[in-house]
Amino acid sequence: MTDKKMSLLMFSGEYDKAMAGLILANAAKDIEVDVTMFFAFWGLTLLRDPDKMTTEDKSVYEKMMSWMTPKGPEDLPLSRMNFGGLGKLMLTEMIEDNEAPKLIHYLKGARKKNIRFYACKLSVEIMGFKPEELIPELEIVDAQTYLRDALQSDIQLFI
Repeated sequence: MTDKKMSLLMFSGEYDKAMAGLILANAAKDIEVDVTMFFAFWGLTLLRDPDKMTTEDKSVYEKMMSWMTPKGPEDLPLSRMNFGGLGKLMLTEMIEDNEAPKLIHYLKGARKKNIRFYACKLSVEIMGFKPEELIPELEIVDAQTYLRDALQSDIQLFI
């Protein structure tokens, strides 16, 4: 057992960047590194459960944000060459052709491996997400809680 820690701040809401972060998180956990992932702003869209989305008790802006942002991990666009979804379609077909796991599989793996998921409380509030719309493993914390954890980490990444 190692006493190493890794902290990832997931800010991006793009498929390829989310995949990179989750690949690293899973790989680190496999070599017994303690992993924390902190999701802020667009990164939160990765953790939305499309089956639990609601517009109940939301302002007009929060409802609009809900409708206009990706509904979950498989709806995330690419950071480059998205071309209205065509680039992502090409990438996901290339992933399948290589029999490699998709983003959703890395997310499921991270959840099974008990990687700690934190959400930025302020980001959740500003983006208009309700806690019940997000994966149940997610703990909503303030920035200071994340920073305390990150300061104890051997590896810190911002994605």
